[in-house]
Amino acid sequence: MLKIADLDQHKQLLLLAFPMILSNITVPLLGLVDTAVIGHLPYAYFLGGSTIGAMIVTSITWLCGFLRMSTTGLSAQAYGINNIHQNLLVLLRGIIVAFAIGFSFVIVQSPFINLALDLAGGSEQVQFYARQYSEIRIWGLPAALANLVILGWLLGNHKTKAVMWLLIITNLVNVCLDLLFVFGFHWQVQGVASATIIAEYSGMILGLLVVLSHYKTAVRQLFNQSQLLFTSLFERVSLLSYFKLNRDILIRTLCLELCFIFITFQGAKLGDEVVAANAILMNFLLLISFGLDGVANATEAMVGKAYGEKNNSKLQTAVKVALFWTVMFALCYSLLFMVAGEYLLALISNIESVINFAKDYMVWMILLPIVACWCFLFDGVYIGLMKAKAMRNSMIVATFAGFFPMWILLQDYGNHGLWAALLFFMLLRGVTLAWHYKYYITSKFNLDLASS
Repeated sequence: MLKIADLDQHKQLLLLAFPMILSNITVPLLGLVDTAVIGHLPYAYFLGGSTIGAMIVTSITWLCGFLRMSTTGLSAQAYGINNIHQNLLVLLRGIIVAFAIGFSFVIVQSPFINLALDLAGGSEQVQFYARQYSEIRIWGLPAALANLVILGWLLGNHKTKAVMWLLIITNLVNVCLDLLFVFGFHWQVQGVASATIIAEYSGMILGLLVVLSHYKTAVRQLFNQSQLLFTSLFERVSLLSYFKLNRDILIRTLCLELCFIFITFQGAKLGDEVVAANAILMNFLLLISFGLDGVANATEAMVGKAYGEKNNSKLQTAVKVALFWTVMFALCYSLLFMVAGEYLLALISNIESVINFAKDYMVWMILLPIVACWCFLFDGVYIGLMKAKAMRNSMIVATFAGFFPMWILLQDYGNHGLWAALLFFMLLRGVTLAWHYKYYITSKFNLDLASS
């Protein structure tokens, strides 16, 4: 049971979490606006094509989620020991890696998109619009990946309000340009893609300005010592540690991405209406995940700071408080989809066949928040601890002993089999991480806060 003395931890978590919840929700809301804009065009293949195209490009962003996660954990620990020099190195190293990855994909975009479309399948019309969308969006990758680093760094430094306003402003730019380009200029799928890359570069520039506004003196001092800066950035031991950490998070993210891509591509093989309906449902899932991630993000910052301070008691209390609020928000999400699910579907699309098909799958949106909230919470804990190996192993088990075996057993149930497999996947992630955490803090080895 939580003590009255822990109320300060509740307050601290909520002060961090609410800006993150509001800002995180703008991300899937933006996806919902994109979907709604395309969903009100006359044919399902517009929505199907933009969904496949978005998946092709955002799959890279999701795979590079390690940039955000590692930056948050490392900067939170540097914040805990009040080392601004080390903190800024985390940011700079992340941005350099982000640009290197982003521009590499821009260079090899043609073979990459061709391969992705071959794997995706779908009708000729879906393939056409998927290519049209992805060939525009891929140019925004350098900015999109740099934004992961910037947002992760601000979060690790407990600048959650700055993160909130950055995301809200960036997404408002995207929404306004969506409406202008699609309904004003009639650019259809090209309009949605163009709006997104303009918003991504706007967000990156604004994010860098926010960093400079908070740490102008420290940044100037760091760059004035150019030789020391270069040596520190590319110091061998630090780089090896950084890439080892990101390797484990990348493997973890690959498994997650594999499941989501499988659902999208398998839906495309089941027909245009299925992939269009799944596009709506996946945006609902993103709405759930980004909301629950608000609490998880706050947990990352609090756990990382406690780890840096070597305060075991504070760390364990933060986890208990975060677990309480994660369950509360999950129950709210389930109630939302139970009461207003059909209304939300009608807001997104006016294609009757797609809406009617999606209605049969709203039960999964009601169940998912309650089942999945545990894995979101413990992901946040382990990011703060920078124990990426445990996250990696949990995801491997959930993917190859959970999702795919369950899909094989239930594939005769078609699209319901896909969503049942995803539900079991989320459950197994939560169970394995919770078990590891309990063992980790109660075994004879306990939580060694002095280790890295």
